[in-house]
Amino acid sequence: MTTTVVFGEALVDEFPTGQVVGGAPFNVARHLAAFMAPPLMITRIGDDRNGLAVRAEFERFVMVETGLQVDPMEETGRVVVERNAPGQPEGHHFTILPRQAYDFIDPHAAVASLAVLGGQDAGTLYFGTLAQREERSRQALAALFEATSARRFLDLNLRPGQADEAVVTRSLLAADIVKVNEAELQALFQWYVQIGPDDAPLATEEVHAACRTLIERFALDALIVTLGHRGSVYFGADGSLLANRDNPAPPFVIDTVGAGDAFSAIFLLGRLRGWPLPLTLARANEFAGAICAVAGAVPADINFYDKWAARWQGA
Repeated sequence: MTTTVVFGEALVDEFPTGQVVGGAPFNVARHLAAFMAPPLMITRIGDDRNGLAVRAEFERFVMVETGLQVDPMEETGRVVVERNAPGQPEGHHFTILPRQAYDFIDPHAAVASLAVLGGQDAGTLYFGTLAQREERSRQALAALFEATSARRFLDLNLRPGQADEAVVTRSLLAADIVKVNEAELQALFQWYVQIGPDDAPLATEEVHAACRTLIERFALDALIVTLGHRGSVYFGADGSLLANRDNPAPPFVIDTVGAGDAFSAIFLLGRLRGWPLPLTLARANEFAGAICAVAGAVPADINFYDKWAARWQGA
C-alpha cells in the first residue's frame, strides 16, 4: 500500500474554555492514522507548550514524527476563537495569528523526510492554502512537488485574509484533484469564470458548465464540491458527474467543525484501499456527517473509529 503525504499546518485552537489541537491537514492526518493508514505528516511547530500538545497527538495516533519540524524561534500555530462574537453569522470569530511555525517549513528537511517511505513513492500529496501564506513554506511545498510524483489533492480551505488569488491560482495549477465547499466554489467562479455574488442565481446546468470550465482551465483530473448535509458532487475530466445525495443525517449536530477534513480523509482512504468511486464518496459523506455529531474536528475517544472500520471491513 502506498502512503499519503500530508503537508501543512498543525496548530492549537484557543477557546475561552481551553485548547484543542487542530489544523485542517493535521485533522486529515489523524483520521487516516486512526483507520490504520498512517500518513507522513510534514509540518512545523514551536519549541513550546503548544508544540508538546501537538506532539502528544502524534503519539496518541501513532504517527511517525519524521516530517515534524521544530522551530527554535517561532511559536506553534495558534487560532484564537471568540465565541458568541457580535456580527458573526456562526456566532464565533476566529483570529489566525501571523508568523507561526508552520509558515516556515524547511524545504530541505521536508524533502529529507520522504526517506521514511523507504523508496516507495507517495500515492497522494495532500495540501491546502493556509500554510502557503509565507514564502518559506511555499518553497517547501514546491520542493515536495519536485521530489515526488504523487497525485496532488488540493483541499482549498480558504480562510479570510490568509490566501490571495495568486496563491490559489498556483495551487490550482499544481493540483490533480481539488475539493471545495460551496462558498469556496463561489470564490473560484468570481475569480476565474466572472460570475459575481450579485449576479442572478445560476441554473444547475450553468453551475455544471462553470465547474467544467474550472477543470479545463487548470487541467484537473477532478473537482469535488461538498454540499454539507446535501452530499457532494464529483466532476471528472472525462465529463463524468457523480452526485451523492444519499447522505444520512446524524441524529443530532453539535458543530460542523472538521466535517470537510473528515470528508477529505475518507476520500483519500478510499483511494488507498481501492474502493470504487461511488462507494468512496458515500462513505466520505457519511463519516463527515458523523463528525458533526461530536464536539470538535476529531473525536476525543479514539475508539470512535472502531465501528466505522468494522462496518467497512465487513462490507
